[in-house]
Amino acid sequence: MNPTPGKAAPLSAMTGAVPESMTHPGLTLHSRELFRQGAVVQIRHQGQVYQLRLTRQDKLILTK
Repeated sequence: MNPTPGKAAPLSAMTGAVPESMTHPGLTLHSRELFRQGAVVQIRHQGQVYQLRLTRQDKLILTK
């Protein structure tokens, strides 16, 4: 695999290492738990309220 000229290849591509972000996934929540009381979850972030919605097609939409 040749990287694009002028762009560095990701470290993981060069070393075969797993990126740190994948080794520490953080908190994992199942969508069943989030949406057990309805199709909308409100999330507060930095003084703003966001809505995470579950659609009829079983997709997620995040809006402000």
